[in-house]
Amino acid sequence: MQRIGVLGSAGVGKTLAEGFKKHGYAVRIGSRSPGKLAEFSKQSGIEAGTFEDVAAWGEILVLAVKGTAAEPLVAQLGTRLDGKVVIDTTNPIAEAPPTDGVLSYFTGPNESLLERLQKSRPAARFVKSWSSVGAARMVNPAFGDGTPTMFLCGNDDAARKSVAAILEQFGWEPADMGTAVAARAIEPLAMLWCIPGFRENVWNHAFKVLRK
Repeated sequence: MQRIGVLGSAGVGKTLAEGFKKHGYAVRIGSRSPGKLAEFSKQSGIEAGTFEDVAAWGEILVLAVKGTAAEPLVAQLGTRLDGKVVIDTTNPIAEAPPTDGVLSYFTGPNESLLERLQKSRPAARFVKSWSSVGAARMVNPAFGDGTPTMFLCGNDDAARKSVAAILEQFGWEPADMGTAVAARAIEPLAMLWCIPGFRENVWNHAFKVLRK
């Protein structure tokens, strides 16, 4: 049974932790303050621990913290990430309110948070995914128009294939966009996805690539 370590205790982290458990993985969830997950652990049966302990335990890791916390956490975990597939769900959302529904990012147009993370920890195998939909629809979403598309990218071919297989298991059509540079295009999709939510309180959608 493959061990999945989820790093992050908010909605995305909890949702994906429960999703991995549902699909038969051994799962632990990490937080700076594991005690606050006591009720979640009791209800879900998913053991909570510190970021360090969960990162060391997991064979595949899921980075599910705020974008502003991603780089400091990767630096904090250091060699615990080396050689492991790290599914990066984060987006570089700035600490500022949306403007007419449009989020502000702390990255520029010719960089991405994924590239920053990969550069800071070259031995980790980062794959960007689950970054363009809300937590409520990350696990086996049901849409009347068919299977939604989830974009992914990363520098390690084998890591991307592993994540693509997980996405299929979780009810998504994976769309492999290649190396980490593609995150410059993938991360802004969260801006687009959020506009109907902020403007109209509509959050029940996902992206779909149509092919002839």
